[in-house]
Amino acid sequence: MGKGGEQSQEVKVAHSATFLKKKARLNAMETEQLRKWATAYGVKCADDRETLLEELAAYADGIVDTDRPANNLPLAPPKFTLTDIKNAIPQHCFERNVWISLYHLMSDCLLVAVLGYLATWIGNNTIFPDWSTYILWPIYWYAQGSVLTGVWVMSHECGHQAFSESEFINNVFGTIFHSVLLVPYHSWRITHGKHHSNTGSCENDEVFAPASRSDWANEMLRETPIAQLWGIFVMLTFGWMPGYLVYNATGPAKYRGQDVNHFSPNAAFFSKEDYWLIVQTDIAFFIALAGLIYAFYTFGFGKVFFYYIVPYMITNLHLVLITYLQHTDVFVPHFRSKEWNWLRGAMCTVDRSFGPVLDHTFHHITDTHVCHHIFSKMPFYHAKEATEAIKKVIGPYYLKDDTPIMKALWRSFSCCQFVEDAGEIVFYKNVKQ
Repeated sequence: MGKGGEQSQEVKVAHSATFLKKKARLNAMETEQLRKWATAYGVKCADDRETLLEELAAYADGIVDTDRPANNLPLAPPKFTLTDIKNAIPQHCFERNVWISLYHLMSDCLLVAVLGYLATWIGNNTIFPDWSTYILWPIYWYAQGSVLTGVWVMSHECGHQAFSESEFINNVFGTIFHSVLLVPYHSWRITHGKHHSNTGSCENDEVFAPASRSDWANEMLRETPIAQLWGIFVMLTFGWMPGYLVYNATGPAKYRGQDVNHFSPNAAFFSKEDYWLIVQTDIAFFIALAGLIYAFYTFGFGKVFFYYIVPYMITNLHLVLITYLQHTDVFVPHFRSKEWNWLRGAMCTVDRSFGPVLDHTFHHITDTHVCHHIFSKMPFYHAKEATEAIKKVIGPYYLKDDTPIMKALWRSFSCCQFVEDAGEIVFYKNVKQ
């Protein structure tokens, strides 16, 4: 047997050992519990225990996690309608007030300025000891990056036309503040809207289309803890730029081999009518980029790096972390064409709390995301009240996860690797059988 054949055999043996370990983790459960999980994951609910263990082994890490929600999203189509949900929400929750939105946006801008001013005192030896810079700069970076995430969310409100009732005002403020954060506003707005229109679809979700078994490379190293830690690092640092904006890295298979650059007016996900909007967006983006280059020239690379670039990277980290965990976990199904519809897809998202301070700083985009996906034009400052009303209607279809964020990230990245090539309702797996 050649060298390649030997390596393939080693991979199969290693996978077999992994598979047996997963079966062993489930073996502590009663047979009736296994049957309940089989029903929840839509797999063959066999009579004999051994078959149940084999069918559920690929989901074992998610099943045994005691921090995950007790239920998956129900597989049966919901009996309630969008109208039922809307009627349960107080009417004022749908009202958009530009002055309230401006208050929150200007509050964020003021806090950005205050943090920037306070940072000028870092390294002042007459006030702080020399070693304090190693503590104060990271505090500034994370605080400023978090507040800038709030600015990002306010621009996101503009993209959904939730900032005000005026499309012109929404697009003006969205263009300005997304450009300052080096985001191509209209390009993002268009593809993000398509994500909202196709959430949970294996074929058409613009951002979180799951990899299929046949797509997943047959490399054992991708399943090792070190490789997974490296993968998380790459995702959080490069997942937004250039990962998503230039390469559409997690987009659907239907775009493969096509132009998927958000800066290209001819990209596959834009229509002819979008052409000049993308050109306009590119002009705004490169004006902001030119301003950044001018700042480098005027103030020096080091100052701009410390005051803006590092917080900007923290903002991008938050953006990827938040959105990834909103749409990726062991209990969130994906639907193919025969089973998918907009409402089922809209509920394929998860509410998570990052703690009261960050939830407030992020304008509750983290802990009211289910509501946001169902009613995207609803302003964020009404979303908490609306969420409480929604929960009474959708019941078990409401997904909320209280798993600590870092543990949830590890679970999602290590367990959610691919879905089966066949099947109309599929869940992520993390073992090749």
